[in-house]
Amino acid sequence: MSLGEGHTPLVKSNSIGRALGLERLYFKLELTNPSGSYKDRFAASAVSHVLRDRGAACLATSSGNTGAALAAYSAAAGIPCLLAIVEGSPEGKLQQMRIYGARPFVVSGFGRDTGITTAVMEELALQAQKLGTSVQISAYHYCASGMAGVQTIAYELAEALPSQRMQVFVPAGGGGLTLAILRGFETWQSEVRGFAFPQVYCVQPKGNDTIATAIDAGLLRAVSIPKSQTKISGLQVPNVLDGDEVVVGCRASGGGGVTVADESVFDWQRLLAVKEGIYCEPAGAVALAGVANAASAGTLDVSAPVVCVVTGHGFKDTGSSAVIASGQSLGRLERVSQIGNYIEQLIG
Repeated sequence: MSLGEGHTPLVKSNSIGRALGLERLYFKLELTNPSGSYKDRFAASAVSHVLRDRGAACLATSSGNTGAALAAYSAAAGIPCLLAIVEGSPEGKLQQMRIYGARPFVVSGFGRDTGITTAVMEELALQAQKLGTSVQISAYHYCASGMAGVQTIAYELAEALPSQRMQVFVPAGGGGLTLAILRGFETWQSEVRGFAFPQVYCVQPKGNDTIATAIDAGLLRAVSIPKSQTKISGLQVPNVLDGDEVVVGCRASGGGGVTVADESVFDWQRLLAVKEGIYCEPAGAVALAGVANAASAGTLDVSAPVVCVVTGHGFKDTGSSAVIASGQSLGRLERVSQIGNYIEQLIG
């Protein structure tokens, strides 16, 4: 099952890299996938397996992007798509799901409260059995077959930057994307002689720090939290899903964990747009916020490639976009003759 996902651009920074003192800063633009996020790679594989197993429907959980992707691929496959949605998911993503014909529903507290989230997962697993399928969740803990599709990000990075050890920064909620990239690099290294395994950094909002601090603190496992406090949609995952393996994998790669403040993420989201022409959702700017912190701390090799995985498009979260755009007023002129003077004022 495919809608043309993958093979996304790897774009070198024109401005921000120099400002951070990084010679080779790159952005992996996953926002160019068909439904606007890297989750299309997951959906292509997951829906293909639902079809193979003759499941009656695609049943899934989502905070937004997974649901939108599965809705699109389910529509193309001609099967119903039923989605349990994390409370507080952006309306733009919910609209996208409904446009594709999916049926999203919200469970109060789901995705925010650990106990409620666990109970929802258990109930969905029972319902999936009745439908002859499994619950599609973008985490290896639940859906390794779908996550195998996400590993292709690592293959594309390894192919594009083969000559020097990369430093790859990945935003994380439950850790599935970070683990997919780690596993993808493992596969590539096993098949390509001389490939230098990249340093992989797991970047999390401080309000959902289940993995990042655990990596740098030398812990063996991730740590669940009672309730996610971050406002960054898509990364509000208080439960430990793939976190334990991410802790081990990032540390073994020579990378680490980085936490970032929500306010910093919104600032870098704006700067990506005005300095690089890249309009991403807040979660898509988390990796860059992590790079900025690491660069400030002096922990990066400034001459080696640094890659930020930009996960989703800004059009998906218009609420955060409104905050950013509020500082940019819309000019209004009463007469055509005012245009020249107005442009001179702007340029001058």
